[in-house]
Amino acid sequence: MYAKPHCPSLVKVFLVVVIAIELALVGFLAFGQPSEGKEGAAAGSGSNEPAATQPTADPQPAAPAEGEGAGEGEGGEPAPEPVTLTISFAGDCTLGASPKSDPDYSFNGVYEQEGEDASYFLKNVADLFGADDLTVVNLEGTLTESKESADKDYPFKGSPAYAKVLSGSGVDAATLANDHSLDYREQGYNDTIETLDADGVSTFGFGRIAYRDVKGVKVALVGACALPDNPAEDYTKEMTDNIAQAKAEGAQLVVVYANWGIEKDYVPQESDMRLGRAAIDAGADVVVGSHPHVVQGWEVYKGRYIVYSLGNFCYGGNSNPKDKDCLIFQETFTVTGTEVAPATENDVKFIACSVSSSSKRNNYQPTLAEDEDAERILAKVQESTDKIAEMAANLGSE
Repeated sequence: MYAKPHCPSLVKVFLVVVIAIELALVGFLAFGQPSEGKEGAAAGSGSNEPAATQPTADPQPAAPAEGEGAGEGEGGEPAPEPVTLTISFAGDCTLGASPKSDPDYSFNGVYEQEGEDASYFLKNVADLFGADDLTVVNLEGTLTESKESADKDYPFKGSPAYAKVLSGSGVDAATLANDHSLDYREQGYNDTIETLDADGVSTFGFGRIAYRDVKGVKVALVGACALPDNPAEDYTKEMTDNIAQAKAEGAQLVVVYANWGIEKDYVPQESDMRLGRAAIDAGADVVVGSHPHVVQGWEVYKGRYIVYSLGNFCYGGNSNPKDKDCLIFQETFTVTGTEVAPATENDVKFIACSVSSSSKRNNYQPTLAEDEDAERILAKVQESTDKIAEMAANLGSE
């Protein structure tokens, strides 16, 4: 028999070590890489075992679903909130008199009789003007000490102290774009601007745009003077250029106050209607007018109101005008950023007034009309408005 071979003890140790190494290598190959690399292997393996969770970079925000992000404007800025503001408009204010006026019954005479109390004149409407956000009138005449008048029948002048009639009663701005601003030539015109500016009343017209910050809204006030001896293309271009300038300078709401029409006519001319529409087409949000010394109606054009004549108001030009009816027009605007919402009938008020609290003469104290008087005045305005609608239909067919 052959004896079983014997390995020396050192050889046995060597063989054990080799076998152990081989077993370790087999285990390594069978189970893959160390645990920190398992995530990638498990992700595509089809195994039901979950992959190991590993720390990742900060997650990116998910894209907003449709409808999310409302209330944001361009560049992620918050969208502008709507702002509502109310503007009141009144007609011709002549704070003074002409050299032909009877001193006892003139504006100047009443001022003295009332103890030089400037608040007397607008006290019956001061609460209304104080409750709105902006009040605008047409100032026909000058506030100056100049004695050099223009060569005309009725140059109007008042003391610079009369500025308190406006500033002390809630009036914030006055257009000077009319046929009486130069009654005392350039000196009177410049004095009027300086006097009203010093009292906080903004002036505008003849290429001068006034800007008012009203509840955070930039409001531009543009004056237009459409007189028969001026070519229509000239005053239309000046007006539309001013509107464009106001828009370029960041105006969010553009107001146009126009001096136009024929005195004592209760219906506007077609040329007035074209001018009003040109203002809206150029970007104006409302157009109001005066000069005829009587009330006229209104129309809505492209969602904007055009009110053709508010009539006289605190009017020192006549101590006893035959027609004392006048209007205050109020509109509440909703402004969102640079957008102004179209006006509705709920946004406007036509407030019937008289130029005087006395029916016998003009005491230069505008007063709200009541009851039958108010109904009569508004019926007169409606009659004019109906005729304007007929004219508008003809304009639209041209």
